[in-house]
Amino acid sequence: MFFVASKVFWLLAQPVSLAFLLVLSGWLLLVLHRKRLGHTAVVAGLLVYGNCAFSTVGFLLIGPLEDRFQRPSEPLAEVGTIVMLGGATAGRVSTARTIPELTEAGDRLAETLRLANAYPDARVLLSGGVGLLIAEGEPEAITAQRFFLGMGLAPDRLVLEGASRNTEENAEQTARLLANLPGPVVLVTSAFHMPRSVGLFRAVGIDVIPWPVDYRSSGTEGVGIDLANPILNLNTSGVALREWIGLAAYKITGRIADWLPGPLPS
Repeated sequence: MFFVASKVFWLLAQPVSLAFLLVLSGWLLLVLHRKRLGHTAVVAGLLVYGNCAFSTVGFLLIGPLEDRFQRPSEPLAEVGTIVMLGGATAGRVSTARTIPELTEAGDRLAETLRLANAYPDARVLLSGGVGLLIAEGEPEAITAQRFFLGMGLAPDRLVLEGASRNTEENAEQTARLLANLPGPVVLVTSAFHMPRSVGLFRAVGIDVIPWPVDYRSSGTEGVGIDLANPILNLNTSGVALREWIGLAAYKITGRIADWLPGPLPS
């Protein structure tokens, strides 16, 4: 139920959808001669779209998420399992063309491969099913497996978890598999996604070593106007808002312990 509710909510709440719905509702109100409400809704829709598309608000929102965890400053003495969360491949295209078609989160695959080569005794656990509201295509773990086998990784090093549909299920399903895989666990996912991921893995009793990738901000952006990259700005705003809303929803429903999970005290 939580999975379905979250998907439906985001279909309506993402910036482009919200702006469209506000403008549409404003137009309908104007047709019904509710001028004040109509004008307010139209202006609100334009403000949502304008701020997300033509300002740095998305980078300001995503920066604190990306800066929450840092990679270890020194090489790790031991790695038992490298866990990579899904989200790095385009499911429909990959399934139809039987190739691992990468998304903008493809850093997850590249860095996991680098870690696998740096720690040749570590298992590589690929966690990701079909995260669509209407399930379609192969699990992301299968697509990722195709990528790693093509890059020469030995098949017996790969552990597949293809049942999970969201991050909570990633953690739950992975925990079952990790029960039989000893050693420290490195978690590879996008930097903005790491706080929620760490919180959920802690909730199932796994203290991971965060290995953030796929940064969307430089961390130096200030408040300003950006007219050159409206599509990028919209995408960044949407990603950041979804993550902050997800953190709040997981905390309110008791799925994570902290509003913004962070590094444990040393």
